[in-house]
Amino acid sequence: MPHVFVEYSANVEEEMDLDRLFDRLVDVAVDTGVFELKGIRVRGVRRDRYRIADGRPENGFVHVVLRVGHGRPEEALKSAGDRIYDAVCGHLGDSFDRRPLNVSMEIQEIHPRLTFKKSNLAERMAARLAAE
Repeated sequence: MPHVFVEYSANVEEEMDLDRLFDRLVDVAVDTGVFELKGIRVRGVRRDRYRIADGRPENGFVHVVLRVGHGRPEEALKSAGDRIYDAVCGHLGDSFDRRPLNVSMEIQEIHPRLTFKKSNLAERMAARLAAE
């Protein structure tokens, strides 16, 4: 964990450089010391239909949701969230200066008993590293 969902209005996609943003989000999440690389998933969620505030076509949004496993101290999540949100805002700085843009983020904790998982990713990552 975390699972990171970057939801955005279609009108900002071309100026976002999603690959670079996703790489930055992974790097910052790992650097916080709160999240391990093997658990991070980043997804882009483009929204083609939306209305933002007064409905002007130049209005845009980026909303990031971090879904995290249960049990981390609130202060650790707050600190990690601050760093990740700063990275998002820094990445979008030029867009924010050019257009009406709402940039928001929230952290959602996943219920510990109501989540279901099956993964061999950690083992495969370890095998790849050992082979290199």
